[in-house]
Amino acid sequence: MSRRQADENFFNIDDPDAGIARQLAEGVTARIFPGEQAMVSVVRLAPGRSTTAHSHPQEQWGFLLSGSATRIQDGEEVDVGPGDFWITPGGMEHNIVAGPQGAVALDMFAPPRAEYARTPEGDSNLAG
Repeated sequence: MSRRQADENFFNIDDPDAGIARQLAEGVTARIFPGEQAMVSVVRLAPGRSTTAHSHPQEQWGFLLSGSATRIQDGEEVDVGPGDFWITPGGMEHNIVAGPQGAVALDMFAPPRAEYARTPEGDSNLAG
């Protein structure tokens, strides 16, 4: 693989310029990495912050990378820590609340969420 191909297909979740930046809620940011069949989102939650309860048609797999959180799915609350992961079927209401240290989660969606794949200018290419 050439260096150019590697630059277009390899990322680091700690690179603040990689992916598409999104503000999901107060104290909740995401960097979006869309593909043709799936999408990855690295979500950072400040201590005590949460996403809004929502649902979407895409299946979602989430992995807690650091910190602690409470994952709420279909009304059930489950405390999660680093290394824990969960599957959220399409259409199921869910959200996550960060613990006192905050949290970093990696979410995978299949198929990709079209509304996340667009940059603020409407471009579906990765920024950065």
